[in-house]
Amino acid sequence: MGAYVASEVVKLMINRSCCVKEGRVLVLGITFKENCPDIRNSRVIDIIRELQEYGCKVDVADPWASLAEVEHEYGLPVLNELGDVVSGAYNAVVAAVGHREFASLDPRAWLAEGGVVYDVKGMYERAVVDGRL
Repeated sequence: MGAYVASEVVKLMINRSCCVKEGRVLVLGITFKENCPDIRNSRVIDIIRELQEYGCKVDVADPWASLAEVEHEYGLPVLNELGDVVSGAYNAVVAAVGHREFASLDPRAWLAEGGVVYDVKGMYERAVVDGRL
């Protein structure tokens, strides 16, 4: 599934003339399931690794995940505070885990012009997203 989601995101980026290589992607969530700090068995890492294979620069935001645990297991830094996510900085936002903190936010606020939103968990209205699983 990680390869499929990543390829769909990349297709959307290409269709919007977004640069894929060196493109910035924000992944919302890395835990195993919503509103839970457990990262064991999380398949979100597959999406992240695939996007990195395409040359994307991936940031992860997850208010539930342990920074130390994610760094130890996956070698990735995580933004725990959503206020640390820079507005207008990303070519794509991938909503990968349906944490309640994400549900009330507009993912488009983090997009650069022409950016895309892909919703893996179906937590946003169709009018807000460019693609969904």
